[in-house]
This record gives sequence, structure tokens and C-alpha cells, in this order.
Amino acid sequence: MHLLQTLCQIAAPSGNEAALSQYLQKYIREQQSTWRVQPEVIVGEEFQDCIILVFGKPRTAVFAHIDSIGFTVRYDQQLVRIGGPRAETGYRLVGRDAQGDIDCTLTVNPQTSELGVEFTRPIERGTELTFRCDFRETETTVQSCYLDNRLGVWNALRLAETLENGIIVFSCWEEHGGGSVAYLAKYIYERFGVRQALISDITWVTEGVHPGEGVVISLRDSLIPRRSYVERIRRIAEASGIPHQLEVEGSGGSDAKELQHGAQPWDWCFVGAPEDEVHSPNEIVDKQDIASMLALYQALMKDL
Repeated sequence: MHLLQTLCQIAAPSGNEAALSQYLQKYIREQQSTWRVQPEVIVGEEFQDCIILVFGKPRTAVFAHIDSIGFTVRYDQQLVRIGGPRAETGYRLVGRDAQGDIDCTLTVNPQTSELGVEFTRPIERGTELTFRCDFRETETTVQSCYLDNRLGVWNALRLAETLENGIIVFSCWEEHGGGSVAYLAKYIYERFGVRQALISDITWVTEGVHPGEGVVISLRDSLIPRRSYVERIRRIAEASGIPHQLEVEGSGGSDAKELQHGAQPWDWCFVGAPEDEVHSPNEIVDKQDIASMLALYQALMKDL
């Protein structure tokens, strides 16, 4: 969990993912010699802060977004949401502007619901603030801000250790409308002919999805994946014996939105661990679900 803690501590709100992208590139350079297969690492200005890893002869791509929710400072200590963070008076927010480090307190006006901050000085407009990381680990759970989607990134990095054939994609902007997966999917489809995807992301604990009962295979959210592809994934999961749950929702989305709305014929399925306390500083995931998520990805990337 040390790697996961490190990932959660690096601020990377949508649109400002550079620090985490640089950390991931450094991590990949240092670790890839220990992986079963040495990937082609595709980065550059034409991919902005995104990273593509290509292993062997790929058939399937795993998409994991590296950005998070957060806040942008507006005027007079007002805040604007980045994505959909939960906001409660008293949450600690951190960031940095030209005057130095910031450790401030979120405020919510009870009459207008307007968001603001309490701090010892004015914060420069345009400054991004994120939840202060308080990483807590027990025998059975991990709890922190930004498990969505640092846990999906962690899963992809661990998958890379044994992956023989496949593509891993670290994308940006997912929490605030997307924008990177469209050009990443086009590049991957045109260069490698790959058109089936798994979305390494984190879903929600609900009345039908429970912590500790396994990774979640989503049958649908606000979008509907192609059923024949999802059924292939279900058959592999059932044959593997890996604990898993099925999810049916009418809202929510992921990097899959750009795959389905794109011009290439991508198949996709969201496969991820469920968390509670969503989009708050206290997101919590059961370790059994983390283990089953990685195990199922290993099985899927071998058999799909």
C-alpha cells in the first residue's frame, strides 16, 4: 500500500496532471526492468500528460485516469468545483500559489451553498486546491482522498508487472468532462488495431454493491456497453473463481464515454472495486476488493 499512499499524496486535479504524470514516467523507467515484458512507452507533447504502455502483441487496452476532483480559487476566496467533490465546512484543502504553500479550510455558506476558504491571506485566483491527504490503513481497508482513481492507477501499475500482451493507458481530465481518451483511442486503434477496453476505475458502494464481496463488473451506468462483450467478461470471471459483483446503474460514467461516442468501434466494460464516502477526503475501499480487482484484470488480459 506504500505505492498507493504515494499516488494519493500527489495533487493532480483535472487539467493539472503534470506532477503525477512525471511521477508515473519516473516510476515506469525505474521499475520496468523487473516486469515480465518490457513495454514501449509512448509519451510526448502530442499526448499532453497522458501515457501509453504497449506490451507484446496487444488485444485489449486498460484505461486508468490519473486526474482527480478538486477546487479552483475564484475571487474573494470563493471556490469553483473541479468535477464533483463533496463539500462540507471544515474540510482541509491544500495547494500552492506564487506566495507559497496553502493549507486552508473549506467553508460552505448555509444560505447560498457558495463555497469558500478560510486562510491567513488572499489566495491567487486560478489556484487549484485539493483535499489534504490523510491515508489510513487497517488490516481490512484503506481510506484516503483520491482512491478514485489512484487505486485504478495502482491496479494498472501492478498489472504491468506480469502483463505479456496488452496496452495500459493513463488518461487525463476524466473527472471534469474528459477530452483525452478520444485522441488516445484513435491513436491506439489506428496504430495497433486494438478496439476492446477495460476501464480501471472505482465505483460506488450501493444497496446492491457491498464492500468485501469482490470487484464490480458494471453491466451499465449512464451508458450501455455492448452486451456480447460484457458476457465474455462475465464468463471469464465466473471460470476464474475470483469474487466479483454485478452492477446496474442509470447514472455515472467514466473514460468509456469517449470510447462509445468516438468514431472507432470500441467495446468496453467498467471493472473496478467499490468505495464508500465517494468524492470526499474519506473514500474507503475493502482490501479484499482491491485484491480481486487486480486478480480479475490479470485473468481478463490473458483470456480476452
